[in-house]
Amino acid sequence: MDFTTTLLSWYEAHARHLPWRGTGNPYHVWLSEVILQQTRVAQGTAYYFRFLEYFPTIRALADAPLDLVMKCWQGLGYYTRARNLHKAAKLVVAEYGGELPNNYEALRKLPGLGPYAAGAVASFAFNEAVPALDGNGYRVLARVLGIFEIPTKPAGQRIFRERCLELMDRQRPADFNQALIDFGALQCVPSSPRCAECPMNSFCYAYAHAKQHVLPLKETPNALRVRYFHYIILLENNYTYIELRRTKDIWHSLYQFPLIETDAPLTWDELVKNTQFKTLFGKRITLREAVAEKVQKLTHQELHLRFFIVEGKLTATCRAQYERIERVAIHAHQVPISIAKFLASEVAAPYFPTQMQ
Repeated sequence: MDFTTTLLSWYEAHARHLPWRGTGNPYHVWLSEVILQQTRVAQGTAYYFRFLEYFPTIRALADAPLDLVMKCWQGLGYYTRARNLHKAAKLVVAEYGGELPNNYEALRKLPGLGPYAAGAVASFAFNEAVPALDGNGYRVLARVLGIFEIPTKPAGQRIFRERCLELMDRQRPADFNQALIDFGALQCVPSSPRCAECPMNSFCYAYAHAKQHVLPLKETPNALRVRYFHYIILLENNYTYIELRRTKDIWHSLYQFPLIETDAPLTWDELVKNTQFKTLFGKRITLREAVAEKVQKLTHQELHLRFFIVEGKLTATCRAQYERIERVAIHAHQVPISIAKFLASEVAAPYFPTQMQ
């Protein structure tokens, strides 16, 4: 049997039953693909249902305030996906009457839809014969066909797409693309692939040459950036202060407490001598509680976070750059998952109850 026949035969027996498959609703397919970018199926499924509950149609998503969209996304990470989803929904309503365009080229023009996501929506929802290659698909093709190109580089992407199109069943592009994804997710997994029981092992290059752990080729990883975040949680009677992150950095459009970032960790005694700290608070500050450091690892960053709960006031020159809110209101704001975990902790509970006493 050849690659395509073997793959589709395997898929018929082993296809994953996912809630967005077979719906016939392009919006559901699009939503699932955006959520599942850099997110495991097990985690993304709950968010998929949450979004459909809050935003059952593209028009409902477009009409929703960005703050609500970001709040529903909270905890998924890579928040640019949520902003682009909202922006694209508005564009679809404005230019396509609330219905997704039905072809790859038009889908590629929507914010946040790269080659994979546009190909997935075009093939899954509209049965267009275009590739939808994610990490699973690249891995299967690299190993079985023996492709020694880096799939994240333009030259490699072109070669993988060409080979995918050569192999694709043009009558069943949706099944072919989904089969490739599922085969990589269940059979040809990154480490310890199930080669002995693989239906392709008789013609798999990697199996024949013991290259399973070499293919697909990977780029040299970027150096890890280590950052130290010191959050100052200011208590002013029943109020606190927050700001919206607007710089082109992690957590854009999410709220945070006043932040002092440094190149090394600071103790409280060191922090009060920091120039930025003195600009924010002067000397009118009292430490209530210093929370132990937490570490959060991102793709190319390692964040060391500390929360300092204090009483006092912002200096007059700095008050305008922060938003003063009731402490209970913090739970209605979209925040990074690290802050959300802090707010849900026993340490934070007395200071940030869900309902002010």
